Amino acid sequence: MTRRIFTACLGTETNSFSPIPTGLSVFEGAMLVRGGDHGERPSLFAVPLILWRERARALGWTVIEGLAAFATPAGDTTRAVHEALRDEILDDLRAAMPVDAVMLNLHGAMIADGYPDAEGDLLARVRDLVGPDVPIAAELDLHCHLTELKVASADILVIFKEYPHVDVAERAAEVFDLLQARLEGRIRPVMALHECGMLGIYPTTAEPMVSIVAGMRAAERQSGVLSVSLAHGFPWGDTPEVGTRTLVVADGDLALARLHAAALADEVWTARERIVPPFYSIDAAIDRVLDAGPGDRPFVLADTADNPGIGAAGDSTFLLRRLIERKVWGAALSPLWDPIATQLAFDAGVGATLDLRLGGKLGRGSGDPLDLRVMVNGLTPEGWQPFGGAMAPLGRMAWLRIGGPDDARAIDVVVNDYRIQTFHPDCFAEAGIDPLTPRLLVAKSTQHFHAGFAPIAREILYVSAPGSGSMDMAVLPHTRVTRPLWPRVAQPARGPLR
Repeated sequence: MTRRIFTACLGTETNSFSPIPTGLSVFEGAMLVRGGDHGERPSLFAVPLILWRERARALGWTVIEGLAAFATPAGDTTRAVHEALRDEILDDLRAAMPVDAVMLNLHGAMIADGYPDAEGDLLARVRDLVGPDVPIAAELDLHCHLTELKVASADILVIFKEYPHVDVAERAAEVFDLLQARLEGRIRPVMALHECGMLGIYPTTAEPMVSIVAGMRAAERQSGVLSVSLAHGFPWGDTPEVGTRTLVVADGDLALARLHAAALADEVWTARERIVPPFYSIDAAIDRVLDAGPGDRPFVLADTADNPGIGAAGDSTFLLRRLIERKVWGAALSPLWDPIATQLAFDAGVGATLDLRLGGKLGRGSGDPLDLRVMVNGLTPEGWQPFGGAMAPLGRMAWLRIGGPDDARAIDVVVNDYRIQTFHPDCFAEAGIDPLTPRLLVAKSTQHFHAGFAPIAREILYVSAPGSGSMDMAVLPHTRVTRPLWPRVAQPARGPLR
């Protein structure tokens, strides 16, 4: 049977404490695509749209592709930009109607001026437009704000299970399978939402999260259970429904969905002290490296608070300053977002020695700039790194050397002009640095670096440095959050929401 499917994307991950406003240029620099023209190197958030298009066309369905807009994480999206992008998607949908279904790729943690749940706003307006009988399905990042409005406005919501997000395509296929079954009358999805009462960051590469995710997959094999999701939440979003929640989609049995949502929430709550990774201070991490002695693989230090992937600037100097002050040679950092230093290095050319002011340009969360004499060791006009089945741009890259002339007596810093987190050792290799040569690598990332770096790392150390993405959940300066949440309170309210 021929069907008409509408697809679109809108999203970003808003850090309300970031000094960078999310305007139109931030979307243009990441993904702003019309008519499905994603090019030869589609972004990660294009992957579900492309998969849905291919799956639908293989069934003989007609696919109408609306606007696909995604922005690199930063501060609140401006009201004008959110309304313009939202309204363009709605106009695309009106032009495509009648449609048999709507499929949306959303992040779920987008906050705009006047819209604390920006993607919920879009979902609700899509529902108003298509009516109650046209199914709406969406894929969400696990750092979404899983609001009651989102759940009420959709028929099917599926959330990434893995952090780092290595299952984007797998979850997109799950969304399509469920929507197809719904259209063919084989299932009648209902959704249950449960409050965990928690704030935190929970990597799924270590226990007990490994077992929790395995349990979610096992639950999906039980009769009547269609999908099980854990929304970790995005702690740096200042929005009323921030926090960790569970979601279960069942086949016509809301009581069953509620049972499994409550069981998963209880499991996560019980493990709350153990699912948060151990964080080192800057000096404790450096001590760990120095005390370990020589080895054949590098330590990897994750500068978690200055991760552009959670809206930080990516130009903080706190960790780099201590490496220099303590003369920790044989270290490398990539990338440090500094378009001005990148331009000056390109102007000077390879082999030049010059005085540069590095980093520290975006306010208190970036620290003070470093005035250094550096040598330009390499220039890369266009760098790329893989992540999640897509390629992420690095922009222009300049390899700067601080200190002595050889690897053992130097600290290498790669500056670039495209703000992005460290995903893969190619952040170093693309600039000309063999990532196995330094004794320590600094990655400006919270967890997405893990899949790429774990195979080469001697040990991974999560560093709690200052920055816009502070890992101290108890003191994040929310103003819109009135619910008590752990770890701010010992026993917050928990229970079913839907």
